[in-house]
Amino acid sequence: MTAPTVERIEDLLRELAPRVLGALVRRYGHFDACEDAVQEALLAASQQWPTELPDNPLAWLIRVASRRLTDELRSEQARRRREETVATQVPLDHYLAPSAEGEAAGKPEDQDDALILLFLCCHPSLPRPSQLALTLRAVGGLSTEEIARGLLVPEETLRKRITRAKQTIKKSGLPFRLPPAAERAERLAAVLQVLYLIFNEGYTSLDRSELADEAIRITRLAYAVLPDDGEVAGLLALMLLTDARRAARTDDGELVPLDQQDRAKWNRAYIAEGTALVTDAMSRTALGPYQLQAAIAALHDEAETTDATDWRQIVGLYDLLLKLSDNPIAQLNRAVAVARVLGPKAGLDLLDELGKDPRLANHHRLETARAHFLEQAGELQEAREHYLKAARLTTSQPERRHLNARAVALEAPRKPRST
Repeated sequence: MTAPTVERIEDLLRELAPRVLGALVRRYGHFDACEDAVQEALLAASQQWPTELPDNPLAWLIRVASRRLTDELRSEQARRRREETVATQVPLDHYLAPSAEGEAAGKPEDQDDALILLFLCCHPSLPRPSQLALTLRAVGGLSTEEIARGLLVPEETLRKRITRAKQTIKKSGLPFRLPPAAERAERLAAVLQVLYLIFNEGYTSLDRSELADEAIRITRLAYAVLPDDGEVAGLLALMLLTDARRAARTDDGELVPLDQQDRAKWNRAYIAEGTALVTDAMSRTALGPYQLQAAIAALHDEAETTDATDWRQIVGLYDLLLKLSDNPIAQLNRAVAVARVLGPKAGLDLLDELGKDPRLANHHRLETARAHFLEQAGELQEAREHYLKAARLTTSQPERRHLNARAVALEAPRKPRST
């Protein structure tokens, strides 16, 4: 038998973790205890599998986690001197997951478990940071250390956050099942928003790309369960079409603007998959914000150059998007597209209006756009001032370096001293 690589084991554990957790919670309840048992099983696997990978890794994990959980339940119940325990009331075999063959075959209920976990982790009773952390932990299979590093949060803070979230779920007595249809649409919106937040955390930073990968993987799970939901397809398409540019987004650690990127580096497989997804979704489901953003991303990705981009169609898509969502960033992006069609003066006029919106006041992207339009209009000194202001406002170090570099490039050449 060939020993598996550490990377192969890590990928396998990450893939199987939500299925193991779903199987346990479905049978036992006790989300918090099940989650702890799964983490112990994953730890045991990471220590034992490099020597010998079991024939059925999923069944192995479920069996180990179930034993840890029933031991914990017995111990807890004995401590409380209860006469009966969950472990003694029902034969152990009843607790164990379905047959290993059935689990490994990927029955539909396994996929349902993953989606139920997503809904559970994104319950409205949890604050958004807890939803995000719990989703990465329970569905993404990331360790507390990995999540803390990815979200730039101290590990102890993240650990407390997850613990509080699990206690909230435990106290709420939430059943492990999909929410009723009447609540599902609202809850799904929260699920998709959390997934998009995770993706953006990974994509906008230069050293946390694993978060973007994880968001795409989890969204694929959601799409596998809900292929007829246009917004799930739209979000997956948006992530793929955006992430397709990742390799060209930086050069030696420095940001490269979209119009200067080497498009030969773009991931053509992602572009093809994302374009097909959004085209199909828009042709058979009601339009939604994620579909429209994906359609805009597809127009950028399909163009051979920035000048060849269909900016008029992009403006039209932003008009549709703004009818569905009062999003100031979408308004700002529309202004950029309008400037491409009508010139920088038209863009500056729109920015003057957007500057009155308190949500965009002192936002670095507003200043960046203003600086760019002023540069295009030949107002170089004023453009330089706004590049510097944008650099002061952004919290991203790579972006700050890029904006300062743009400002330096616009400095007027010094006159030589007269002799």
